[in-house]
Amino acid sequence: MNLEPIILGINKILTFILHVKINRDNFIIMKQYVIDELRPADYEKIRAYLDENLDASSVDGIYWIPLDQDILSNVQAEHIECQPFYFAINLEPTVMACELLVRSKNTIRCNCIGYATEKQRNWFILVVDAIFEKLEIKT
Repeated sequence: MNLEPIILGINKILTFILHVKINRDNFIIMKQYVIDELRPADYEKIRAYLDENLDASSVDGIYWIPLDQDILSNVQAEHIECQPFYFAINLEPTVMACELLVRSKNTIRCNCIGYATEKQRNWFILVVDAIFEKLEIKT
């Protein structure tokens, strides 16, 4: 699958609406919302905001955004023991990669864990874009 980046704004930050990451050794495919070519000052602003407002994982640079309860799929809503559900953000000095996989901290494998529905994906992208808008970072 060949997905072209959409260049937004004048800051030359590339925004990939869907970025498919393939690891040929393990045949792993990950759909992501990626914002790259971050400037050092913007990285610091984003990191400070995420540190202050989101749960961080035990892995440096990984943050969790809780999925809005109002947009759970039927299976996710039924799986009370797996809730709450999250999206993961991986922040590095020049790139912010947001997985489009809905996860649970309570379980690793379950049929309620999977790629976001269209509504969940759109909600998540709006949340990430709102962070950039709040921090006055042009993308």
